[in-house]
Amino acid sequence: MMTEEKYNFVKMFERSFKAHWEMPAVTDYGTDTTLTYGQLAINIEKLHILFKECGVKKNDKIAVMGKNNSNWVAVYLATITYGAIIVPILQDFRANDAIHIINHSGSKLLFISDINWEGIDLDQIPNVLAVVSLNDWHPISLALDPKKINYEAIARMFKEKHPEGYWAKDLHFDERSNEAIGSINYTSGTTGFSKGVITPLNALAGNIRYGLEAKLTFEGARHVTFLPLAHAYGCAFDFLACLAAGGHTYLIGRTPSPKILLKAFDEIKPTIILSVPLILEKIYKKMIVPQIQKPPVSWVLKVPFLDEVVCSKIREQLVQAFGGEFKQMIIGGAPLNPEVEAFLTRIKFPMSVGYGMTECAPLITFTPYDEGSKLYSCGKPLSGIMEVKIDEPNSEGIGEVVVRGENTMSGYYKNAQATKDCFTKDGWLRTGDLGMLDEDGYLFIKGRCKTMLLGASGQNIYPEEIEAKINNMPFVLESLVLQQEDNRLVALICPDYNEVDASGLTREQLDEYMEDARRQVNSELASYEQISIVKLYPHEFEKTPKKSIKRFLYTNMV
Repeated sequence: MMTEEKYNFVKMFERSFKAHWEMPAVTDYGTDTTLTYGQLAINIEKLHILFKECGVKKNDKIAVMGKNNSNWVAVYLATITYGAIIVPILQDFRANDAIHIINHSGSKLLFISDINWEGIDLDQIPNVLAVVSLNDWHPISLALDPKKINYEAIARMFKEKHPEGYWAKDLHFDERSNEAIGSINYTSGTTGFSKGVITPLNALAGNIRYGLEAKLTFEGARHVTFLPLAHAYGCAFDFLACLAAGGHTYLIGRTPSPKILLKAFDEIKPTIILSVPLILEKIYKKMIVPQIQKPPVSWVLKVPFLDEVVCSKIREQLVQAFGGEFKQMIIGGAPLNPEVEAFLTRIKFPMSVGYGMTECAPLITFTPYDEGSKLYSCGKPLSGIMEVKIDEPNSEGIGEVVVRGENTMSGYYKNAQATKDCFTKDGWLRTGDLGMLDEDGYLFIKGRCKTMLLGASGQNIYPEEIEAKINNMPFVLESLVLQQEDNRLVALICPDYNEVDASGLTREQLDEYMEDARRQVNSELASYEQISIVKLYPHEFEKTPKKSIKRFLYTNMV
């Protein structure tokens, strides 16, 4: 447990707000809204008044659901610095999932975007005392006296409390131990099966500490925040670590398409970029693949020394596309396509892959780009913060990854059995991932324990590795490798219909191409891993908020 005051979660933000009072803290990208640290602190103080008027007590739960914006940030920080517990709900969750989370957590207040509120009735969340709009702070629904908690009333009470204004010297957050619960993050969008991860402030502080010590963020840093703040990855580094350091985060509330992001990168010129693999892979496929497939470039890339000139030009083009001023790009949340990673490593693109999970708020392993991360690895355990070992490794050293340290959760909310199942008898947290550690301590993830398949003779088959090969084939958007009852493997493929249409392929020709692709991929696989059948799927697979395919929805399709 980090007991030093400099690592106390609440005090880190109190110090940062006071030190950076006049500096920009958050911008709602695409609007004229930019708040300084002082203005954000004023919003937090007004929310504290609102909480008190609503009768919110220490450790009560407050839910927030909506797109990334400055009001979302204010609610999160106001909740924790008040002594309550924040319950972030991903804006992509369906209404019935959100209702389940609000009720299961016992949230007293709900801050929600107007569009997310459309699918919810107040009768469905009977314990909620007030619902407030994240769009403009107007009360959507109240079980309390509306004269007491409307925006004008709160503004009046704020002025009465601070008649001479509210300045850095007036800011003081109540003492709160890092042992206290900071948030409950629900891990799934499947009603009734979601688990609430109890995250102590110590775990949040551990991630911030690493971000500051590794200089992933710093005073004056610029972050483009397009990952959902309700997810642990974006929350920890694009928001919490950034503001604890005195950085400036630009919040993108729209769907992060490559077109929108590249425009934002060009305008903001971020100092660091956090991304999930899908975003980088789309940009790679759009910008890089067409270049390296052209005969002159593809030939030169095979010639020693000459290839370095081409690689340098491609790297510079890609760096400039991301704004040109970032120290490194950090990839996490899902496996990165090995071919993409290998090429980006070859051209010396400043990129590192990390590994984490919501239960660790989220970071477990990472090695900064300038410290020499290894190809296909997720880096080393965070020094002095996290430990990693492989539980019951096989002859190849592969087994379940188990972890312990500052960043680990306290357990699952109201779910003692799931908590018990998630920890080993000696206190290590089971990740559910298969991996191996090399002699230098670098972690390599092989796949999920639950998705690993067994060959006819008991061989281990990692479908994610096969899918990565399939996804590199032309005309393939994404794929899933599934197993039939007779043990044969089936590749469910969603074609890239834009490429198909642009090439003028007929359905018959597409079928023939996919069959050729199956044979080509099989030539790179062991006999027990080979694909027997290819089936085309008409549209993209349904995904989680971190853009991982919800595999369980498709297991019965073969």
